[in-house]
Amino acid sequence: MAGKKAVRAIISGRVQGVNFRMETSLAADRYGVCGWVRNVPDGTVEAYIEGDPENVDAMLDWCRKGPPSASVTDVKVQEEEYTGKYTDFSIRYS
Repeated sequence: MAGKKAVRAIISGRVQGVNFRMETSLAADRYGVCGWVRNVPDGTVEAYIEGDPENVDAMLDWCRKGPPSASVTDVKVQEEEYTGKYTDFSIRYS
């Protein structure tokens, strides 16, 4: 869909066990983006974020800092094809 953006982000650092997923979900609501976030067995957090480009970019800026208890060292971002299939932002437990 024209005018929309989607990205997959892999967030590294001290990002598990510090409420990163819950805080990411709250931030997604504030920025008006859809998608999901989950812990990855390798210790990173993965997020799929889609919405208006400026909101997605603002959400990525938030991910680069994270909640106060986190210590983000890197965020790898991969552009994805926007699907529009998400209507909210969820925490995945996989």
